[in-house]
Amino acid sequence: MVHVYVKKIKSLKNWGKIIFPASKLIYYPPQFILRDPVQQNVGAALHKGNEVAVIVFSIQNLAIMKQEMDSSACQRLWKKVREAFQAVIRQELPPEQIAAVRDYYQDGIALFLNIDHRLNIVTNMDSTVQLILEKLQAEFLGNLQLFVQPIFSTGYIFIDRQIDNLQEAIYLAYQQALAMARKGLKSDFNEMSFALGKIVANKDIRLLAQPIMDVETNKVRACEMLTRGPVGTSLENPLQLFSVARQTNHLYDLEMVVLEKTLEQIKLTTWKFDIFINFTPLTIGNQHFVKDLKKLMNKYKGISASKITIEVTERDSIEGLEYFISNLKLLRQIGFRVAIDDTGAGYASLNSISEIMPDIIKIDRSVIQNIDKNSVKESMLKGLLLIAKEVGSVVVAEGIESAEEALVLSRNKVDLAQGYFYARPTSLSNNLQTIV
Repeated sequence: MVHVYVKKIKSLKNWGKIIFPASKLIYYPPQFILRDPVQQNVGAALHKGNEVAVIVFSIQNLAIMKQEMDSSACQRLWKKVREAFQAVIRQELPPEQIAAVRDYYQDGIALFLNIDHRLNIVTNMDSTVQLILEKLQAEFLGNLQLFVQPIFSTGYIFIDRQIDNLQEAIYLAYQQALAMARKGLKSDFNEMSFALGKIVANKDIRLLAQPIMDVETNKVRACEMLTRGPVGTSLENPLQLFSVARQTNHLYDLEMVVLEKTLEQIKLTTWKFDIFINFTPLTIGNQHFVKDLKKLMNKYKGISASKITIEVTERDSIEGLEYFISNLKLLRQIGFRVAIDDTGAGYASLNSISEIMPDIIKIDRSVIQNIDKNSVKESMLKGLLLIAKEVGSVVVAEGIESAEEALVLSRNKVDLAQGYFYARPTSLSNNLQTIV
């Protein structure tokens, strides 16, 4: 009788899952015949204009572990891994970022991240993955009494918006992320690595420029260069382009192509204002970076280093990069200016500012968004302005999208700003120099 009652309870729970909205079925939802909650949640995120990243966590030594256990022990282990993973995700990520979590036949666990399209957080992906792995290993899996501890490998990719069939796009992204995790065990990894190598070899990127405005006068003072991959491909999306470049070891070469194409455009347009170029700490910390940069500057003679700002993305850690600080010193001696990007959103902002002592501090969109409606954010802005004054840095506010946000910047005497409110990214041309 009890057995029948338990079966009825389970049946009611399953029917309840069918009735629940997809937004309530985040963790390991079943794939119903009539609907797929993962597909619905991913579709909702894409419909808002956001990006969705698929991060796969795969147990690298699962085959070895299975040799040490019977099938029931393997099932118990996988259940523990699922539970531990869910607990870590709940602890470490804001709920609005989690579109879904699903496991695929013990191949791996896939985390679908909902990412605001306006925030360029590719470089934060590695730190997010690493944080989850460390927590998973230290707080949960480390407590399991296992003869062989699981070794996780990871990979990530962004869902390709250009594929019309969403179910197909999700599955393809999962397979590609799994291939990234397994580094070459799947043909997808080799194909993506080949595609990146081809882009670098052919310098097949295009650059857009977004004006940086003087808040007080509303005049153009500089432009930030933004990268796009080959038109009509999934790598046209900069999030996809740079995430794949990182995982296939093409990041340095890709960023040097961006630098060369920028110098080429400055020459062609006789651009007279400053140019901001993004570089990851990994690239700046490369022992060949200064030499390679000098070589390109010699190739495009006549461009003053003082007109170029090296923008260091602040979402990457600078710890352990042997040449990073010394390379920045050399760049300053040559005449380049240094900016810290994404301040307020990534790794230890205050520590980075004190170590780098930047000429320019760029305040992340996450601080600026809806600042007119949030007094705490305005207080954060004021604090960063005080720090900038102490360091002697110019402040640029990023991601301004409304007149109300711009008004807050004006009353706090922020130096410079950029965002859709002022101008959308477009081709670099002399016409941009007179935008109002």
